[in-house]
Amino acid sequence: MPRKSNLHNQYSKNARRMRANRAHESEEQIAAKNAAQQIRTAEIRRQESREQRDERLRQNVLRTRSARERHIATFRELDRERQQTNRALTRASFVRLAFEYAPDINYSAHTKIIIGAMDKICQYCQALKFRNETIVMCCASGKFVLAPLPIPPEPLKSFLAGESDDSKLFLRKTRKFNSCFQMTSFGATKICDLTSDGNNFVTTFKIQGQVYHKIGSLMPMPNDDPKFLQIYFMGSCEERVTTRCLHNFIEQAEERAIVESSEKFFENYNQLIQLFKRVLPQLRNYNYQIVIKADKVPAGEHAGRFNAPTVDEVAVIMVGDPVNNRDLKIIRRDSTVHIISDLHRSYDALQYPLIFWQVQDEYHINIKQRNEINKKVSSMNYYAHRLMIRLNQDNYILRYRQLFHQYVVDMFAKIESERLRYIRYNQAKLRSEEYIHLRDAIIGNIDENLNTNDIGTACILPSSYIGSPRSMQEYIQDAMTYFLVTHVGWLYSIEWQKRGLPHSHILVLLEDKIRPEEIDQIISAEIPDPLTDSELFDIVTSHMIHGPC
Repeated sequence: MPRKSNLHNQYSKNARRMRANRAHESEEQIAAKNAAQQIRTAEIRRQESREQRDERLRQNVLRTRSARERHIATFRELDRERQQTNRALTRASFVRLAFEYAPDINYSAHTKIIIGAMDKICQYCQALKFRNETIVMCCASGKFVLAPLPIPPEPLKSFLAGESDDSKLFLRKTRKFNSCFQMTSFGATKICDLTSDGNNFVTTFKIQGQVYHKIGSLMPMPNDDPKFLQIYFMGSCEERVTTRCLHNFIEQAEERAIVESSEKFFENYNQLIQLFKRVLPQLRNYNYQIVIKADKVPAGEHAGRFNAPTVDEVAVIMVGDPVNNRDLKIIRRDSTVHIISDLHRSYDALQYPLIFWQVQDEYHINIKQRNEINKKVSSMNYYAHRLMIRLNQDNYILRYRQLFHQYVVDMFAKIESERLRYIRYNQAKLRSEEYIHLRDAIIGNIDENLNTNDIGTACILPSSYIGSPRSMQEYIQDAMTYFLVTHVGWLYSIEWQKRGLPHSHILVLLEDKIRPEEIDQIISAEIPDPLTDSELFDIVTSHMIHGPC
């Protein structure tokens, strides 16, 4: 029997010897060896012909392709299994975690919980963002930049500081004090206003349906009490303060003092009221009206800037001339009220004088982007930019607490209205007439059940509008696809209702059922021990104790 070749062992010995020699080489020796190798390789490639170079590149391509094929065939399945195992371990780490709570484990340091610090700075507008927030959420990568809100002078600046007793009282009741000076009324289909007064844990401001701001005439009708804008034109400062306190149920001396200070503040800084007082004698009869253009920019100012209005550029006096639907018209004395278009540039300032104390222009539809001919800034982009925290810049709008909450809700309703308005006037572009079952929805007379509320022009909401019926239908289909495809043995039954719509009965069973006894073991009405679990103690005492406690 022939003797076995020891060629494999020889190669192994050579490889081990070369690895040992390389391990003992210094950094200078490695650098010198690499430099010499680069010189030899460059010399060899310089001497090779064009055919030799093409052949070498072809061999490299073949070797790379062969290596990729081997990797695909051998290692891709292993990589997939490893990823599935890691995902399963991550999910398993959260399964029944509440039943195994331990004070010595730092749960807040988990990678699924930590979002990082707000240290991502936009290079265009200096906005501060978290690590995973998109670069376009503040200024759309520099496509537009708004001028910051001006720093409020005294006493408003001190009221927002939160240091004195008057300041703390002002911040607790910012909505009440803003109601004293707002020039328009705020209305919605349904308003839910829950204040944090001991009966409710946190202050909640919710609206449902359409939001609208209304404005009346400059002067009240005979035998009527002045309201909102009309209070600014009453005789003395004391009389105006008394009327504001009466309408807003202010009885405490401390609150009245804040109203009195704010009254003098607006008398000096509210340029729109100063303008109204100057032009009021020129309104000779009921045919004269003050018209504030919806999107007129002061002369000499760039369209992207929003400065305090000037005297002659803010409003004009017209006699019976027709005005644009979005323009704001104010009559000397009238019993009717007018709804302000949410596209008007003074829409925000008239409702929130404490925030926009100069009555400066805010959003309107003709704000153009930088270096763009036809593209304009949307309301969503505008208010996202307005609410951002920025480096070395104090955004005072974030200090108004309850009033800030109302402002955000109000502007969100404006954004939704703008989206719905676009859908309404672009039905042809959205090809809504081709939607499935649209004919049945418009006719509305399936099985002879005609609803008179359906009569009129139908506007179809596409699935891209979040919350629309088609959007929710897509969510349902995605969920059913996940459950019914991944679980082959899923049992369900489909029924067909009278109107031909499918209706299914599905029984969902949890893999690991949580029993009532287990819940009783972890539910406790006790305050954690600050010595053994200080973090949980701080959380409970800060967020879970309210009312008589």
